[in-house]
Amino acid sequence: MATGMRESNSVEGPGYKLERIGAFVIRYGLVAVLIWVGLLKFTAYEAEGIQGFVAHSPFMSWAYGVMSVRAVAAALGCIEITLGILIALRFVAPMLSAIGSIGAIIMFLITLSFALSTPGVWQPGYGFPFLSAVPGQLLAKDLLLLGAALWTAGEALRAASSSSFRTRANQL
Repeated sequence: MATGMRESNSVEGPGYKLERIGAFVIRYGLVAVLIWVGLLKFTAYEAEGIQGFVAHSPFMSWAYGVMSVRAVAAALGCIEITLGILIALRFVAPMLSAIGSIGAIIMFLITLSFALSTPGVWQPGYGFPFLSAVPGQLLAKDLLLLGAALWTAGEALRAASSSSFRTRANQL
């Protein structure tokens, strides 16, 4: 067998290394985005910036009936920061990481629903599939974040079930 052939099948080949780096960037990039954007929710400009999305959402518009614009944004920020921290715990608590990822999946699905409820998502005069610069393209990025959350959920659930299996085996 050729040397190049053996390397491509090796778990330590360049493809494997890139995949591991990519997995790290996906997980901790998602963590960074969630925490960073969550922290921004505590600013006045971000609270006002998301008001149109929240106000038109069939899932979230009720919140302005019980909280102020700033309080709604802060609550969403707390959720995002919490989910980011939970996802970051993968190597110490994979089940908590999976729970955080599942929460992020739900959050991104709700965010993506804004494309159906928020005015101005589709470019005037063009309509679907032509996204407006803002808010359309802003929402489109959440599709990738949803994919990252789906991957981190699956990977953390696998890790949690294998660590649970090892714990039970060690108890026998």
